[in-house]
Amino acid sequence: MVKFFEQKTIFNYTWEQVAQGFWHRYPNPNSKHVLTEDTVERKIISGQLFSKRLLSKTNSIPKWAERFFNANHVNIVEESIVDPVAKTITTYTRNLGYTKVMTVTEKVVYKESNELPGKTLIHRTAWIDSQVKGFSRAICAFGYERFKKNCVKMVGGFEYVLANMFPNNNVQVVPNLTVATKLKDAAKNASELAKAKVPIYVNLH
Repeated sequence: MVKFFEQKTIFNYTWEQVAQGFWHRYPNPNSKHVLTEDTVERKIISGQLFSKRLLSKTNSIPKWAERFFNANHVNIVEESIVDPVAKTITTYTRNLGYTKVMTVTEKVVYKESNELPGKTLIHRTAWIDSQVKGFSRAICAFGYERFKKNCVKMVGGFEYVLANMFPNNNVQVVPNLTVATKLKDAAKNASELAKAKVPIYVNLH
């Protein structure tokens, strides 16, 4: 069964400030699990900036999970679109290794808040899936909880970066303005998961 995660976070920074900080998220005190970060592709099309980055991350795993994960790190691909006119950053992230054991497909949209002018809304959604027969439910539950904990670290780490870049901003982050966690019908989630996995460059070549 696919697990679905959703979180909305408000940062007390303008979209322009968040857009600057986006490229400086690592390193920070909460990103010790991020081992490497490399930009492999970058282009401007119709005024929008398209980027593809590869990251290598590590996470400790419980003893029971060692039978499925025989390495302590995984490679991640992050594809992003920056639209300076619409003032949005949209990212698609997915793991490249252990895809049969567990896939985590994430979409994040950074945009100006309609309700709170001068602040930025970060809307994060993710799909956690597993193809391991007999263990998929347990693996998805483990991946979901791990992802939720990592989101707290990501929010705190990004806030740390922004606070250092813009020290006079008098920041107050609302990390859990809206947190909704849902279990979707498996067929519906499979459809959404397939859509989320379509590379953003599919129409660019």
